Amino acid sequence: MAWVITKYLLTAGMVVFISEVAKRSDRLGGFIAALPLMTLLTLVWLYVENQPEEKIANHAYYTFWYVIPTLPIFILFSYLLPRLGFWMTMGASVVATVICFGLFALLMKSFGINLL
Repeated sequence: MAWVITKYLLTAGMVVFISEVAKRSDRLGGFIAALPLMTLLTLVWLYVENQPEEKIANHAYYTFWYVIPTLPIFILFSYLLPRLGFWMTMGASVVATVICFGLFALLMKSFGINLL
């Protein structure tokens, strides 16, 4: 149980750290948030918990493919925020991301990459 609590605290600490940096510097906060810190931390957790290398490698592989259709959210969010307000923008961004992911998954399926 102590291990799970440690994982929660370290992972949550990263989110708090990034949000605190972002309060002070938009650019630095954005840069740190764009780093694959959570993915790297997840890979470390999987490794430390003795997961098979294949599982760890698959996690990295699928993370790559899942990131691509989520990228439009950042442009959409910054465009919609002054027009719709925070919560409507958040909702629209989530819906747009789900649609982008679905379309991307269909496209990738034609190349033999199954994401769903």
